[in-house]
Amino acid sequence: MKKYENQFISKFNKNYGIPKKEAKMPTKIEWTDESWNPITGCTPISPGCLNCYAKKMTNRLKGRYGYHHENPFQVTMHKDKFSFPLSLRRPRKVFICSMGDIFHKDVPDAWIDAVLHVTSIVPRHTYIILTKRPERMQYYINAIVDKHAIEIPSNLWFGVTTENQEMADFRLPLLIDTKIANKFVSIEPMLGPVDLSNYIDCLNWVIVGGETGNKARDMKAEWAMKVKFQCLQKGIPFFFKQMSNKAPTPPDLAIKQFPSGMPV
Repeated sequence: MKKYENQFISKFNKNYGIPKKEAKMPTKIEWTDESWNPITGCTPISPGCLNCYAKKMTNRLKGRYGYHHENPFQVTMHKDKFSFPLSLRRPRKVFICSMGDIFHKDVPDAWIDAVLHVTSIVPRHTYIILTKRPERMQYYINAIVDKHAIEIPSNLWFGVTTENQEMADFRLPLLIDTKIANKFVSIEPMLGPVDLSNYIDCLNWVIVGGETGNKARDMKAEWAMKVKFQCLQKGIPFFFKQMSNKAPTPPDLAIKQFPSGMPV
């Protein structure tokens, strides 16, 4: 594998001018070890986007680090970030595109192809992709699987955000019908009760969290508790991030479970 990694570096350095060594990308997201952002930028699509942390962050970084000065949150490829997974020697959990949505309509298929190519060259990591656009994810992934008669590698995790029941009922069926082994849901920010009973048997991981930031909308603990009980009944790993508005986490929600096989 080292041979192929070196070949990959040489090829991408030639095409994109990517440095061989890159600094780590620290993250405060508890369920991942690293954030990898070869593509950034997005546009609002549902209620969970109202207080988007990624948009706020890019606005602070505009004109620097590859973010546009006029519209820092426009969809952008960062060629200098593509070799980042190679710089991580130990197996890590790597969240792909925490500062955008890889399945946004303005992201060309070729960019997605390039990102997934990197994951295939560096399979020691667990890669986590989260989207609010599962219709495109489903179409893209299923087309690859059907065309090439392959299976998506087991170190790739695909999930959807379902901030309320409406989004759960729209996005989860699309996720479930996507031809992937590892499926998860992130109910963050949790803006109302979410019943997973129609979907829980098809999920491999559930993440729940309240909204953070100055304008955070309230989350009731009982909403999260219901999801926790549904997960426990089915043996699905449950990860609770935080309450909204810096409220203390109730002891019964102090659970941070990972699926078996993920790096710890």
